[in-house]
Amino acid sequence: MKSTVTLVLAAASLPLARAAGYNLLQNWQGNTFFDNWSFYGNFDNLTNGDAVFVTQAVAQSEPQLAFINGAGNAIVRVDNASNVVYPNKRNTVRLQSLQSYGIGSLWVMDAVHLPYGCSVWPAFWSQAAKWPEGAEIDTLENVNLAQANQMALHTVDGCTVTSSAAMTGSLTDQDCGTELPTKTQGCTVLDSNSASYGAAFAAAGGGVYATLLAESGVYIWFFPRASIPSDLSVSNANSSPNPDGWGEPAAYYPSSTCATSTFFEPQFIILDITLCGDFAGALTVYNQTCGPIPSDAPTNYCYTTNVIGNGTNYDQAYFEVQYIRVWSNTTTNSSSTGNSSTGGSGGSSGGSSSGSSGGTGKSSAVPLLTQGAALAAAFLGMIGALALLV
Repeated sequence: MKSTVTLVLAAASLPLARAAGYNLLQNWQGNTFFDNWSFYGNFDNLTNGDAVFVTQAVAQSEPQLAFINGAGNAIVRVDNASNVVYPNKRNTVRLQSLQSYGIGSLWVMDAVHLPYGCSVWPAFWSQAAKWPEGAEIDTLENVNLAQANQMALHTVDGCTVTSSAAMTGSLTDQDCGTELPTKTQGCTVLDSNSASYGAAFAAAGGGVYATLLAESGVYIWFFPRASIPSDLSVSNANSSPNPDGWGEPAAYYPSSTCATSTFFEPQFIILDITLCGDFAGALTVYNQTCGPIPSDAPTNYCYTTNVIGNGTNYDQAYFEVQYIRVWSNTTTNSSSTGNSSTGGSGGSSGGSSSGSSGGTGKSSAVPLLTQGAALAAAFLGMIGALALLV
């Protein structure tokens, strides 16, 4: 009898452990991709970009800046069809998730094309309702004609990363703090894969970016198309990802020097493209891949050279996304809802505009516990039947 009780207790624990795995919270894909996002609907007052982040109504009217193409993929782009005259700005898009996601969350984007070109500043990133108090994670970001992705964290002072952290990327700045005016870079890591950004990314068929916000730290992976793990398949949204099987991340920020429970609040996921601004438009940065520029170039050289005019410069300035998904491995509330866009740096060059967004909400993972309980009951029934046979 004692051994039967032991078996029953062991059987009851198995489904509950399974329920604590990665459960799908959100799947932006196909015709419903643009559901559950907010469109910023304002000029870029966050990073001083020469862009207007349009409303959903404008983005989905002509010329369309947010739509589903014939392949079923989401297109988010800069207006490349309108003639912009000085001193006007060019239309583009900034999407922010209506929910935020806390520790234990994993968010993934599968894209076949990323925006690039002189003056173009795209990002797939996240931040909390308050910046920098709740921190920011830049999963994908770079500017102009850069050849590799740059990842970063932006936090209040005290968060750092050491060169001994196990990652495949190159650590270029160890301090994640945002004390202005000297600290604007964040703790940055440059991806070692040249197909992680720009024209090379598109030529390779794109790839997958994944970010895990865990108690043990922040992890960011990049997988080119030919190396995407099977548990991140486009066709199987219900698979349970296993980050432990993905190998060394491109960037890793361990909790030993940047405790996630201290520095990170639930994150809103953001996909945007701005133009010029504090990062792409900085003359020294612009000159690196879009130069040479005249020695007497005005500070708005990026704007006057690119943004105004007929827009053909922006033919490659678009995201083509197969999906963005969010999973959670927690069984408690891990997300909250909000209706307005957060402020913040929006990129590695910093910025300090503040905003507020947030609220509370129940995690979508909770109903899966009911499934786990049902499995446990079925398993217990089977064990009980076997015990009676014995």
